[in-house]
Amino acid sequence: MEHGPLQYSALRRPFRLIFIWFLLCFAAVGTAESATVSFIPQWQPQAQFAGFYVAYEKGFYRERGLDVRILRGGPEWPPSEMLAQGRADFGTMQLTAGIVRRARGVKLVNVCQLAQHSALMLIAKKSSGIIEPQDINGKKVGLWGEDFQGQVHAFFRKYGLKVQTVPQGATLNLFLRGGVDVASAMWYNEYHLLLNAGLNPEDLTAFFLAAHGLNVPEDGIYCLERTFKEKPQECRQFVQGSIAGWEYALAHPEEALDIVMKYVDAAHVPTNRVHQQWMLERLRTMVMAAGPRGPIGGLDPDDYYRAAKSLKDDGTIREIPDFSKFYCDCDTPDEK
Repeated sequence: MEHGPLQYSALRRPFRLIFIWFLLCFAAVGTAESATVSFIPQWQPQAQFAGFYVAYEKGFYRERGLDVRILRGGPEWPPSEMLAQGRADFGTMQLTAGIVRRARGVKLVNVCQLAQHSALMLIAKKSSGIIEPQDINGKKVGLWGEDFQGQVHAFFRKYGLKVQTVPQGATLNLFLRGGVDVASAMWYNEYHLLLNAGLNPEDLTAFFLAAHGLNVPEDGIYCLERTFKEKPQECRQFVQGSIAGWEYALAHPEEALDIVMKYVDAAHVPTNRVHQQWMLERLRTMVMAAGPRGPIGGLDPDDYYRAAKSLKDDGTIREIPDFSKFYCDCDTPDEK
């Protein structure tokens, strides 16, 4: 009898091994059901992408069976190129950028149009003598990369402007030091940075492109046409998770800012919470603007063709891509 417990333990060991093996197999099956996808925003971490960060941190992607990797964005990694090279599954970019890339043979599709109007602007100091659009003629203008230039070139064409373009990076230092006369800016970002740098609104001439007949929707979610055809469910899950993230972020701005600052600090972006709060509040007016299906999601064909016609008239593209092939509707009621 003194060996009974040892004999019993020996008998239990195989059952323990079988049980552990069963758990591992079950875990493997569960993991296999989660699809891993990558997402790259078109700029460095900031409140412009709050909805995506919130969707990840609150588990909205995981609830929909997605394991999402958020890549570091910025001017060095244009989403259009990252998608074309297969280095990202989803990315954000402006509508004009998506149209240009599609027209040039990169089969991108818009699966969700987030921002329903434009915040793009050109800014000059009044002390430079620039008050009206015609005053920009012959001046040095700072421009971001090609993905951000469609509307600006349309503005130049509208007013017959000949300018000297200068590459503009992630800061406004060149403008502040007088290296360019005019800088590209977003209402929700660089404009506020100039105010923080000590300039007053009355010191600046601000050309909102939307006020000059160039109100083109901006940030949308894009992927390759191949991705949409081969993985329609994953596309839908990513879009629905992202929309849920934006709805939560705008309903809980302080919590959203906590999450945004986590990403900002990890990337060592030189900013602060006050600026990110300004940004998030202005993004609210863009993301929650009335679209073809209400706020958040749909792309209006009229907006699309107006933007595409401007690009064609400018000579940026030769033919306008078919809207039915460019926009793939993932904005359908979520099923849980």
